[in-house]
Amino acid sequence: MKKFTFKGVLDGFRSSMQAAPRGTEQEIQETLRPEHFQVKKTFRHGFPFSPTALAWDPIQKLLAIGDKTGNLRILGGPGVDAHVRHDVGEAVLHAKFLINEGALVTVTADDQLHLWTFRQKSPQRLQSLKFQRERFPVKLTHTTNEIKGVTCLHLPLQSKWVHVGTERGNVHVVNVETFALSGYVINWNKAIEVTRSNHPGAVVDISENPLDASKLLIAFESGLLVVWDLRARTAEWRGALGTGGPADGVRAAAWQHDGKLMTAHIDGALATWTTRGPRPSSVSYPHAKATKDGKLETCKPIHRLEWKTSKTGESLVIFSGGLPTDKAGKTHSITVLNGKSTTVLEMEHSVVDFVTLCETPHTADYQEPYAIVVLLQNDLVVIDLLSPGYPCFENPYPMDIHESPVTCCSYFADCPSDLIPAFYSVGRQGNKKVAGFSEKLWPINGGEWAPASCSYSEIILTGHADGSVKFWDASAGTLQILYKLKCSKVFERGGVAGGGAAGEESPVAAQQLALCAESRRLAVALPHGHVLLFKFRKTETHGETHVIEVPMITDTLEEETSPEAEGGRSMSFSRGADSVEGENRRSGVWGGWSSLRVRGASGTGGARRAAGFQPALVALQPGPPHAVTALTLNSSYGLMAWGGDRGVVVVDMSRRCVVSALCTAALYHAPRHTERQRSPSLDQAEETPRPSPALSPEAPEEAALPPLPLEEKPKLDPRRKSTSWKNFNLKRQLSKVDLKFKAAFAVPTENNLEETVAEKSTSQFYCEATDKTDAAVEPNAESPELDDNKTVVNEEDKSQLSSPLRVCSDVFERMHKELQEKRSSDVYDRMHKELQERWKDKEANEPAVSPDVSPVVEEEKATRPDNLPLFEEDGRPTRPPRQKGKIKKEDVEKKDQRDQRLLSVPNIKYSKQEGAKETRRKQPSSQQASFAGNLMRRFRQLVAALCPHREAEGPSAEQVVELPRALDKLDSSFSRSRSSSMSSLENISQEGIQCLAFADSYTKKSDPTTLLPTLWIGTTLGSVLTMMISLPEADLRHTQPVVVSTSGGPIFRLRGSILTMSFLDCNGALIPYSYESWKDDSKDVRERRERTPTKQSSSSSGSRMSPTPGPTECSSTVGDRQFVVIASEKQARVVALPSQNCVYRQQIVETDFIVKAEIVSLKDSVCLVNYLSTGHLAAYSLPSLRPLIDVDFLPLTELRIAKTFCFSNRGHGLYLASPSEIQKFTIDAEFCQQLNEMLGEVFLARDMPEPPKESFFRGLFGGGARPLDREELFGESSGKASRTVAKHIPGPASGLDQLGVRASTAASEVSRAHQMVVERGDKLSQLEDRTERMHSQAAEFSSSAHQLMLKYKDKKWYQL
Repeated sequence: MKKFTFKGVLDGFRSSMQAAPRGTEQEIQETLRPEHFQVKKTFRHGFPFSPTALAWDPIQKLLAIGDKTGNLRILGGPGVDAHVRHDVGEAVLHAKFLINEGALVTVTADDQLHLWTFRQKSPQRLQSLKFQRERFPVKLTHTTNEIKGVTCLHLPLQSKWVHVGTERGNVHVVNVETFALSGYVINWNKAIEVTRSNHPGAVVDISENPLDASKLLIAFESGLLVVWDLRARTAEWRGALGTGGPADGVRAAAWQHDGKLMTAHIDGALATWTTRGPRPSSVSYPHAKATKDGKLETCKPIHRLEWKTSKTGESLVIFSGGLPTDKAGKTHSITVLNGKSTTVLEMEHSVVDFVTLCETPHTADYQEPYAIVVLLQNDLVVIDLLSPGYPCFENPYPMDIHESPVTCCSYFADCPSDLIPAFYSVGRQGNKKVAGFSEKLWPINGGEWAPASCSYSEIILTGHADGSVKFWDASAGTLQILYKLKCSKVFERGGVAGGGAAGEESPVAAQQLALCAESRRLAVALPHGHVLLFKFRKTETHGETHVIEVPMITDTLEEETSPEAEGGRSMSFSRGADSVEGENRRSGVWGGWSSLRVRGASGTGGARRAAGFQPALVALQPGPPHAVTALTLNSSYGLMAWGGDRGVVVVDMSRRCVVSALCTAALYHAPRHTERQRSPSLDQAEETPRPSPALSPEAPEEAALPPLPLEEKPKLDPRRKSTSWKNFNLKRQLSKVDLKFKAAFAVPTENNLEETVAEKSTSQFYCEATDKTDAAVEPNAESPELDDNKTVVNEEDKSQLSSPLRVCSDVFERMHKELQEKRSSDVYDRMHKELQERWKDKEANEPAVSPDVSPVVEEEKATRPDNLPLFEEDGRPTRPPRQKGKIKKEDVEKKDQRDQRLLSVPNIKYSKQEGAKETRRKQPSSQQASFAGNLMRRFRQLVAALCPHREAEGPSAEQVVELPRALDKLDSSFSRSRSSSMSSLENISQEGIQCLAFADSYTKKSDPTTLLPTLWIGTTLGSVLTMMISLPEADLRHTQPVVVSTSGGPIFRLRGSILTMSFLDCNGALIPYSYESWKDDSKDVRERRERTPTKQSSSSSGSRMSPTPGPTECSSTVGDRQFVVIASEKQARVVALPSQNCVYRQQIVETDFIVKAEIVSLKDSVCLVNYLSTGHLAAYSLPSLRPLIDVDFLPLTELRIAKTFCFSNRGHGLYLASPSEIQKFTIDAEFCQQLNEMLGEVFLARDMPEPPKESFFRGLFGGGARPLDREELFGESSGKASRTVAKHIPGPASGLDQLGVRASTAASEVSRAHQMVVERGDKLSQLEDRTERMHSQAAEFSSSAHQLMLKYKDKKWYQL
């Protein structure tokens, strides 16, 4: 019988239950573990920023470049690119290859020598040596400004001894294998002896005589030249150009293969020496010309010099600098002297260093130069010396990332496989081969790289300051340019060139990029706030570019200023001042700072569009700049949205019109619908509901109305009803201002800051339904010009006004006329009386509104009656109406009065706090209207207008008449929930849009089964708001408008700006964004009008949006079906939808902030990855937000890193390591294991060329090169070096090496002891043998003696 246990009962109970919806009751299985993560930098692409050193290996054909931040790049053929960095981060001053040895010696600015090996794929530092006494505290000479300890290096071919020249003028010798300092030192005082009375300066060059390796040339900074005999340890020859003055200084020296010497000087001179006399045999100034006085022009110094010869007898002298002083600052050049011909090769940037590529590394032979590698400040140039005219080689490296400064970048890993071929094909069509390049192959082709088979494609987008957008193929560890898009070609050249004042950034610089890889649509945001939409086409077309105007959004709150202030300050859409400007805007011409003219705009006949991304829509932002901080598009919806500091804009890409343009504060208002034209704020009484001008090509464009004086304002009715005049008391209402401001500026508690979902405002507003059917309008319709001196109000506009103003519009019209003509002084009394009569008639004929109507019906059909009392009989303020089912019994009898509340009256609450449980059950409602921005604004303008006429009337001044206003502005009130962290008007005005995301989501608690297209909005103050989108049917998509409506307040609030938002299904899987697959317009024009519906179903055109979960996934219809992951600068939350319950939360940082956050896919799962301001990378599992890793990765030292840091799928990411270099990294441990296979082999085993053969006559008469035994000179026989000169620093792998050395030493000692024991045993055995032999010999002697005794024992003496 089975044993009864309590656990078994629970298991049986669980198995009998149906599958519950995913949520907090059932934990989702998460597969990511900390061992799946490993943070590592992978590939570095681009040109080294601020290069300082150059080295060349002629056998391996590798090039090394060091820069000022300590980075070292080793470049070879395609795919061979190794990057390492010195730990100290000091500038690399010198670099020398151990030719064909797979090693490199570098010198950094902190006087350290470093030995690197690159026999493996990733170079490693073996050991270092730091010089401690070779730096002067002050500069002794003024020819150079730098103070360096180590000034030059010389490493002879196939030698393990390197010569080091120092600032003090000494020359040290270092053993490369052990990095130990030799006892052989050439001191500066022994080198000059008595030839000079002062210090010769730093050593600027060291080189050996090609014919005699024992003769070492030492060039001092002051101009002194010394040939030192290494064997004799003495100076063999000394020479100087002059007396050692500043003008005689030497910068470089070079030997010819036959033993001649040439030096380059600070005054631009080249001197040739024979080493037989103290003076040069010839001195020339290659670039100096004689002046009128017969004197030569002064020239700049020659910095670098090389002297090469070929077998044909040509002698090439190559140097940098030396130009006349009037041209040196304007032109950077390399000069090639070939016999009597002089060729000056001009460079775009300053020359850092150069090296001549030769066929042989032996200096005693004809070198046969064939190319010059020139390292410029911002480029790498290779010159072909064997072709006429010395053309340049075409650079295969991606060295032009910084051709224009990078302003933004995007990274797409695992993008569609057909995207790279498409971009490459159109990029190849547009890139015509530039004439003037050499036909030969790129000479730097060392190493070996086999392209790895990568299962996915990677694309990098970089936006630049000149308006260009570059598309790069970053697959398999390489970086190749695919396609270049120029946004400046969208505009006329004159407008682009003239845009922006001096010192401002380019008006077409790319600030934000948004690419839909599946539909191949690209959105680019420009600095002023203009947004360009491009659509990809494979062929060239000719057409017009649609131009729309985005209504200008201002978010400055009104202040209590004098009523005479012109126009006031408010959040509004700004209109043009006259019809002429409006006509210019329609044609694509824009004035002011952003003076841009769109090429091929509507009405101009169109323009030719090259294959690739072609402009489909240009949204221009008038007025002051409105920088875009968030940009997104959704091809499935056909919508594009962007936001900035002042608000959010939604544009219909299909119908090419503005759907909505709202300031940030307007998003907090009560729910309302917005179609193609702007919908004003609900609590804005003085606005006129008229369409926005020039929102789409199909819509008529109205000329903007200028601000009119009070007497000239049009007779337009306000949207809301006025209160009953007999019950209105101005003083009584103004007395409540202080209470309202105290509540508004109260500091919220921490609980209020965190729990905003539970503490929404519950004010109920009623508004009149508006007719949402728009009449069909012909495209390109011209609007009539309005006269500033006349007011035009048509009957159609009056019919669209709200009911209160429609009733009394003629009363206000007569009042305006009488006030202007000053007919009588009782105009206000008569108007007041007539208004009372009309209101009574209106109330008698107006039907009552049932309070039991659903929220949607109330929103659309409910009217707001008048005569609503503000206070109860006992003096308490009347409570606002509640939602259905939440009205208390004691309030039932007062329901009718509350339902008649006006929107213009402040909703003053009881001081009693509601319970937390009750508050959480409430639906999100519209937020509380601001008393300061609503009521006070009317009163101050009204009193200012009426007081001059009512000064003599005294007590009747309390009867205030509300006048209409024609200014088309948004409400200036600060709408906020009670739990909002915004505690002042100033904070409200500074709230901007930081994050935008389109998604099919559940936004209503009351309807948990409806999946609606939604725009999720994250603000800089941590609010998360939503905008519901109503899309027409697929067949009516291009004819019917898109309707959007705001949710009326933040759904959630987090600390810090919102950085990212993503959606998970009920199983915790990432819901990819919906999209529309790209279609080639050239094949079928009709296909571009077909779009797959996105409502609650997967897109048949390739949409990856998860469908609505079925019964097997989420059985309960009221259960949570989605999770939204929200990450801010401080924390992260996972919220279940549609219940809007926060199921998981994580406080990521406290005092610091998050720079970048993204939800990425990794190993068939998802995680939240954050880059913190502390330089750490932190990853959290989803949806539980369980910490996975937190490692120190990259210090946040520059703003550039924060702007370009981005994550992508499969755990990849990148950032701009320098203004010219892109650094990729990964957090995937599996990819790190495969990384070594993707890297190229830097070092290959190659044979060393044979040295030149010595001729018979040279050997006979003592000519030719003489070998030198450096081991004998610099080895142990030279003595021990001083310990204070340099300090040895072991490398990171020295610990294992030392352990191996110790182990080998111990083994050798044991072996030696064993050998000694064996030898002792041998000796003992030999001794034993000898003893035995002596014993046997003694026995034999004894027997012989005994026998002799017996023989002569019995004989006499005479018998012997």
